[in-house]
Amino acid sequence: MRKRSRFFGLLIIWFTLILLLIIVFFVGRNIVYSVKDKEIGILPEKDFEKNRVIQEETSTLVLYQGNRDGKNGRNEICAILKQMKIPYKKKSFDEYLPEMLSEYEKVILVVTDREVLAPKIPDLRAWVQAGNSLMFALPMELKDSAEIKELMGIANLPKEEWAEVKGFTCVDDFMPGGSRELSISTPYESSLNAELMDDCEVYMTSTGKTEVPLIWKRDYGEGEIIVDNLGFMEKAYRGFHCAAYTLMGDYTVWPVINGSVFYIDDFPSPVPPGDSYQIREDYSMDIKDFYTQIWWRDVSNLSRKYNFPYTGLIIEMYSNQISGKLPRQTDTTRFEYFGNMLLEMGGELGLHGYNHMPLVLEDFDYLNKYESYHQWISKDEIKASIKELLSFCHELFPTEQFQVYVPPSNIISKEGRNILAEDFPEVKCIASLYLPDQKDVSFATDFEITDDGLIETPRITSGYVLEDYMRTAALSELYLHCVNTHFQHPDDVLDVDRGANLGWQELYERFEDYVAWLYDALPQIRSFTGSELAGAVQRYDHVEIQRKETARGLQVSLGGFADEAWFYLKINSGKPQEVEGGTITKVADDLYLIQATSSEINIITDKKE
Repeated sequence: MRKRSRFFGLLIIWFTLILLLIIVFFVGRNIVYSVKDKEIGILPEKDFEKNRVIQEETSTLVLYQGNRDGKNGRNEICAILKQMKIPYKKKSFDEYLPEMLSEYEKVILVVTDREVLAPKIPDLRAWVQAGNSLMFALPMELKDSAEIKELMGIANLPKEEWAEVKGFTCVDDFMPGGSRELSISTPYESSLNAELMDDCEVYMTSTGKTEVPLIWKRDYGEGEIIVDNLGFMEKAYRGFHCAAYTLMGDYTVWPVINGSVFYIDDFPSPVPPGDSYQIREDYSMDIKDFYTQIWWRDVSNLSRKYNFPYTGLIIEMYSNQISGKLPRQTDTTRFEYFGNMLLEMGGELGLHGYNHMPLVLEDFDYLNKYESYHQWISKDEIKASIKELLSFCHELFPTEQFQVYVPPSNIISKEGRNILAEDFPEVKCIASLYLPDQKDVSFATDFEITDDGLIETPRITSGYVLEDYMRTAALSELYLHCVNTHFQHPDDVLDVDRGANLGWQELYERFEDYVAWLYDALPQIRSFTGSELAGAVQRYDHVEIQRKETARGLQVSLGGFADEAWFYLKINSGKPQEVEGGTITKVADDLYLIQATSSEINIITDKKE
């Protein structure tokens, strides 16, 4: 009798749970979502074509050494200046003539060989003392180089000249969110173990027992010297080199995006059947119930808590089919439930794929890294898959526009891009990767409009573990572009390589820690959907800028201006008092975020003489 009573008790409990799930799904299917008014939309290209063209005189010279480090550093510095829309010239030391210095106000040295630099020091010293700015972009060997050390403000170099930098932090509110200590995942002896003169002002240091100065500035005569001793010349660190550059001169103004997006790949999509050991151990439920009752509850609550929307990327079904008639997904309950809830929260839906096969043809090489992936047999089959996906999406969400495409595993071929651009005008942007991986076939790009007219809105960070390399890139991009782009997958919690063994509670806490850091570091950043970010990138890419000092402060004239533009202003002499043609907000020490509402902006300052 006791066993029977216990059995019936369990039956009642399970019946109640099943009934509740049925109610939830039927309620979800009947959620009526309203289309959110976009804060910023994608504009027709003709709105930019009518604008005037702005040209600005070049005042920055990149002077580089022709060795491997010099060329790599040159490429990174030039990429940064291009993104900042700073006009520059680049010349190798082989082309250097002393008289060319008079044409520039700022010179960036990309050199690692003291013997190449030493003969130029007298000219450079006199040029700086006359009121110009010199930046050392790379650390270099400095044994027996007293003149170079003196110019850089280095009082002493110990016998162990190079320091292994395992972590770093910014000082004095130098960068938004920069006071947090970050570790470097692959440390090496990258920086000079310099002891500085008393007149040097340090902005970034290494962490650990001995603080190594990584970015510093020294007034020198009427000019100044900036030293970037970080030593990491790669895309994830561009924002730090940008920050060093903005210490040059009285001010730097550069256009930014000002937008944050959180994507959910493979969502909505069919839920993988079966169990996960970790989920069963922690929550006593299968994957399908975990997604509904735990995962979605937590990630949606986080969205409400910090007031940001999600952009979900739909997969119609998981299959290997790459030819023939593609069957329609008939089990749409979870698509409607999750999709309608996401839209009701102010989010957006985009495209990920009919299935999870990247848009590549038979000649595409996966480098033996994606054994489960196949190539489509023709362009017509690729087109058919996108048509089916769009038809499926419009059937479920008839008032939604599907403007964002995310390539499966961030892989797409040139042919796939051309098909999207030429045959599917509804698709306006591609959100792939920002950080390149030379050992992979993933597609990485910058924030820009490409020649085919598609807007690139690459994702910088991903997942729930969010190790320090990603946080470093996130901090870097808050400074360079004023942007955050992050993506996650529901099945991240199932993948050991993505942290599944940590358990969902730990993963969720790490994710919330990142979101809290972001909005605490830069509360002024705008929370967007994917297409809204594309609109912001479109305006950023089109805008041209001319900067001119005036008796009142600074005049900024814009070309390619449609309705708004955003800028950072780093001001090293004086404080901004008023902005005509826009609004201004302080975001860090001497760093301001400006919204331009006119093509002519006057920044009135109390510049110190």
